[in-house]
Amino acid sequence: MKICVFGAGRMGSVHVANIAASERAVLGYVVDSDITRAKELAERYGAIATADENIPLADTEVAAVIIASPTDTHADLIEASVTANKAILCEKPIDLNLERVRSCERVVEDFNKPIMIGFNRRFDDTHQAVQRAIQEGEIGSIESISIISRDPSPPTYDYLKTSGGQFSDQMIHDFDLALWLTGASDKVRVFAMGGALIDPKIGELDDTDSAHVLLEFASGIFCKIECSRRAIYGYDQRIEAFGALGIVSSGNQHTSAIDRWNASGTATRASLTPDFAQRYSAAYSAELEALLNVLEGGAFVGADFVAGRRALQLAEAARQSKRSGQVVVVDLSK
Repeated sequence: MKICVFGAGRMGSVHVANIAASERAVLGYVVDSDITRAKELAERYGAIATADENIPLADTEVAAVIIASPTDTHADLIEASVTANKAILCEKPIDLNLERVRSCERVVEDFNKPIMIGFNRRFDDTHQAVQRAIQEGEIGSIESISIISRDPSPPTYDYLKTSGGQFSDQMIHDFDLALWLTGASDKVRVFAMGGALIDPKIGELDDTDSAHVLLEFASGIFCKIECSRRAIYGYDQRIEAFGALGIVSSGNQHTSAIDRWNASGTATRASLTPDFAQRYSAAYSAELEALLNVLEGGAFVGADFVAGRRALQLAEAARQSKRSGQVVVVDLSK
C-alpha cells in the first residue's frame, strides 16, 4: 500500500523509516513546506518529494496518509484527506483549539475509513499488558492509577513557543493512557498544579516544565499523572494500576539487561533508553501495522478521533485548573 507522509521533521522521519521497513507498505510521497528537507528524506527511500499537498491527495494509488506536520496543519490536512478518501494516521494533538477539533469532528464523523490519532503508547507491549490485566480483572476493581512521564531534557524554546504547553504537548499522551486504561467516557474532575522548576524561561512562555494532575473519574477511580521535562538519568516512563486484588505495573526499559552480583556487591551498567524514539520504537512500528491491518479488513485498534478529542479536553481542563487553582469538571461525552 502506498503511503504519503506529511512532515519531514523528527516525527515524519520516524514514520518514513517504519514504512520503509514494512513489507506491506511503500513510501509514495514526503510533503513538507521545506522542499529541501522533504527531498533529503524522500530520496533516501526512493519517494517523491513535494511541497504541494494536493499532489499526493490526488494520487488514487495512495491508500493512506500519515500527518506529522506542525500541529496547526493537522485539522486542515485531516479534512483534506477525508475529502480525498484516504485513511489517516495523525500525530497528536488534532489541534490546540478545542472548538477547531469539534468542527473537524463534524466533518469526519461519517467517514468510512480509519482515522487513527498517534497515541503510540497504546501499542507498547508493557502498557498493553497493564491494560489487559485491568480488562481481565486480574487485580480486581481498580482504585487508582499512577502515571510517570519524564523526558530527558526540555525541547528547544522555538518548539515550546508553538507546542501548546506541557499539558497539550507532553502530558496529552498520559491523558490518553488514563482514558484507555479506565475506559472512561463521561465526566472527569481535573485538578492540576505546575511550575517552571527547571528553566525560568519556560515560565516566561506561560508554560510549565514540571506538572502534576489528579483525575477523578465518575467510576470513582483516581489517576495521578506526574510529568517533568528533565530526567538526567534517561527517559522515564512508568504506569502502576492498583486494585482490590493487587497491583500491575509497567516499568522502564533499559539499554542492557546485564547485572553483576559478586562478593563486592551488585552492579549494573544498564541505563534507561535515552529518548522517546528508542523507548517506543517497537510501538511506532506496531502502530503502522495496525493501520495497515484495518486497510486490509481487520478490526480497528488504537486511538480514534474521539479519543484524540477527549485527551485534548483533559489537557485544556488541566490548563484551566492550573491557572485558576480550582477543580475543573469535563464532560467527555461531548
